[in-house]
Amino acid sequence: MNTTLPAPRGPQPASVPRNRTAEDTASTGWALAARAGDREAADAFVRALHRDVVRFVAHLSADPQAAEDLAQDTFLRALRTLHRFEGRSSARTWLLTIARRAVIDDFRRAAARPLLADTHDWRATIERAQPTGLPGFEEGVALQELLAALPYDRRQAFVLTQLLGLSYAEAAREADCPVGTVRSRVARARTAMTAQLEREEAEAVMQAA
Repeated sequence: MNTTLPAPRGPQPASVPRNRTAEDTASTGWALAARAGDREAADAFVRALHRDVVRFVAHLSADPQAAEDLAQDTFLRALRTLHRFEGRSSARTWLLTIARRAVIDDFRRAAARPLLADTHDWRATIERAQPTGLPGFEEGVALQELLAALPYDRRQAFVLTQLLGLSYAEAAREADCPVGTVRSRVARARTAMTAQLEREEAEAVMQAA
C-alpha cells in the first residue's frame, strides 16, 4: 500500500459538538475499506483522525513542536500495518495505541542522544512553546507545562480521558490496565495539577504583596 499521507483537509469547527460514536463508526469503516485497498477510504481515515492524533502526541510527548512529525510517523506505521486491523476496537483506539508506541520510541531515541542543554534551558524552551489563554486555567499557567510535570502514566490517562474524550474503559484498553487504575491516575493527575496551580497563585500573591 502506498504510504504517502494525504494532506488533512476540512477540520471541524471547534464550536460544533462532536458525535464520538458516529465518528468512530465512520473512521473504523474507512480503516476497514482502506485495508481492502480503497485509497479514498485511506484518505478519509487520515483526515478523520489526524486532529486527535496530533493532540494526543503533543500532550503525551510534552513537545508541541514534534507533534506533526510524531503524527506522521503514527499514520505511516498504521498504514503499513493496516492489514492487521480487524475492527475489534475502534480505529481511533487502535491508532492511539500506535501513537503511544511512536511517542515511546521517540523518548527512547531522545534518551540515547547526548544532552545538548541543561534542565533549566529545556524548561525555558518548553515554556516559550506553551499555548496561553487556555480555558479553565489561570492566565499565564500553561496546560502543557502542567502536563509535562506529570509522570508518563498519569499524563497519558489525563490526555486520553480529559482532552480526547475517551471513556475510562476505552482509556484502560489503550493503556492496557484496569479501569480503576485509569481513574486513579486521572485523579492523581488532577490533584497534582491543582496543587501546582495553587502554588502558582500563592507565589503570585506573595510577589504582589
